[in-house]
Amino acid sequence: MKYRHLFFDLDHTLWDFEKNANETLHTLYERHDFARFGTFSVEQFVRVYSDVNHALWRMYQSGKIQQRQLRDVRFARTLAKLGVAEAETPPNISAEFTDILPLKSAVFPYTHEVLDYLKPKYRMHLITNGFNDVQEIKLASSNLTHYFESVITSEHSGHLKPDPRMFQHALAHTGATAAESLMIGDNLECDVLGAYNAGIDQVYFNPEKRRHFAQTTHEISCLSELKTFL
Repeated sequence: MKYRHLFFDLDHTLWDFEKNANETLHTLYERHDFARFGTFSVEQFVRVYSDVNHALWRMYQSGKIQQRQLRDVRFARTLAKLGVAEAETPPNISAEFTDILPLKSAVFPYTHEVLDYLKPKYRMHLITNGFNDVQEIKLASSNLTHYFESVITSEHSGHLKPDPRMFQHALAHTGATAAESLMIGDNLECDVLGAYNAGIDQVYFNPEKRRHFAQTTHEISCLSELKTFL
C-alpha cells in the first residue's frame, strides 16, 4: 500500500460549509428582522455575504489581514453593500454567526460511508485553515471527530495553506513522510498546489466539475470515488 496517512481538508471537502452557512445566515436574517428594511431579500443577503467573505478569506490566506479583522468586518461590509447604515448593524452579529455555524451538521454525500471504509486501512488527519475555536465543534456536530487522529490548523502550525511549511508541520506532527501521504481537498491553490510543493500527492475534490488546467495526482467529483483507488 503506497499511502499510510490521509490528510483531509474540512470545509468544502467533508463539512458542507455553503449549506451550513446558508442555514445560519437565514437564521440571522430572521432574528434581526432584516426584511424590515425592504431593500434586500434573504437570498441577496446570503449572496453578498458569500462574496465579501470569500474576498476576506483570500486576504487572510495571503497574510494581508488577521483572523480578528476578518471576523470583525465581514458583516459590516455585507450590510453596507446592501444599504444598511452602520448604526443599524447589529453589534454582535459576527459572534452570533460564529456561535451558530459550527453547530450545523451537513456533510457532503457519502462522507461517513467513505470514512468508515478508509478508517481501518489508513491513519487519517485533518489539515485546515479554519480557526481552532470552531473546528472541534464542527467535527462533533457532524459526527466526524472519531475518524481523525490529528487536527492540524493554521493557528497550531503558524502557517496557512498553501504554505509548504504547514504541510511540513503536519508531517512532523503526525510522524508521516511525504511519500506515504495523500492530501484530499477542494481548493486547487491551498490543498493541491500546497501539497504538491511539499512533495505530497493530492486528490482534488471537484464536485461542481469546474474546468481547470492544473495537474493533480487524482481528481474526483464525489467522495465515493475515493474507494476506487484507496
